[in-house]
Amino acid sequence: MSNPPDSPTLHEDAQPRHAHGEDQSEKHGLVFNIQHFTIHDGPGIRTEVFLKGCALSCKWCSNPESISARQEPGVYASRCIGIDKCGYCLKVCSQCDQGVFLSHDNKITGIDPRLCTGCMQCADECPADAIVVWGNKMSVEEVMAEILDDLPFYEKSGGGVTISGGDPLIQWPFTLKILKQCRHHQIHTCVETELYCNPSILDAIYPHTDLVITDIKHMNSDRHRQYTGVENARILDNICKTVEMGKALIIRIPVIPGHNDSHENIRETATFISEELSNQVMQVQLLPYRPLGLEKYASLNRSYPLSDLQAYDIRKQKKELDHLVELMCLQGVPAVVGSSTQIV
Repeated sequence: MSNPPDSPTLHEDAQPRHAHGEDQSEKHGLVFNIQHFTIHDGPGIRTEVFLKGCALSCKWCSNPESISARQEPGVYASRCIGIDKCGYCLKVCSQCDQGVFLSHDNKITGIDPRLCTGCMQCADECPADAIVVWGNKMSVEEVMAEILDDLPFYEKSGGGVTISGGDPLIQWPFTLKILKQCRHHQIHTCVETELYCNPSILDAIYPHTDLVITDIKHMNSDRHRQYTGVENARILDNICKTVEMGKALIIRIPVIPGHNDSHENIRETATFISEELSNQVMQVQLLPYRPLGLEKYASLNRSYPLSDLQAYDIRKQKKELDHLVELMCLQGVPAVVGSSTQIV
């Protein structure tokens, strides 16, 4: 099976290292955001670290900047002062004469990724922040400094740290370092992952993980590949392994109209959870579809794959979600709508 663009094979096939010394990937990671005081991805008040790289390419992804495991430039054309008035980005770029910059009406509107060398000098020079860099190289120590700033809030709320993405298991050696440091400081840890990985990676990660959050996007493997770029067998196997290892588990189902919201698929998902997992999950959260991240797609000069769903009736979906929850509960599955429901 071929990998989606920019998805490193390390995620799928590499074994955890036991040799002496540390790889550079263990010391530094590519982080595209750190959010403080989050409350939806794990218990209590949390710090959430978002790492770049994902083996899936879901059509409804709201964070397209998270998919590539490399730094990427993004362009917000509305912020551009104008090529004639500014033009600093053109002056510092070695690929300018090759047509790397896309423009319209005297404004930079995009960057051709086939021609970009990744030096990011254009973003450094842009005075209006019209060109941004998706992905910030950070050390474990730098990430932990941000995490430890929030330590009093974890203690008071029963919160902790969630490492998300993308998929943090793309950069699993770096993720492991952060988890170990959190455990050293007695901080609750959560990993939000697609679980599309070599199971041996879970053997390395899970001893330092208190909670796992993952998705089941479709039970039909062909449909799963159609909508995400990969088959689902590895993911389902790793969900079973997660339960077998006794990890606290939350399963999420992003409910996408016309894609995975059929009663048949929801019943099959409930059957998998009730029979294969023996309902050993904390909660199953059905997430309503929201067309988010549209500006991010534009900044990367990409079209939103589900543009035909942008005007979907949210009130209509709410009624349908309530019905899908009822279908799952009939099979003993602890299903709810949304990710903000308190876990009991």
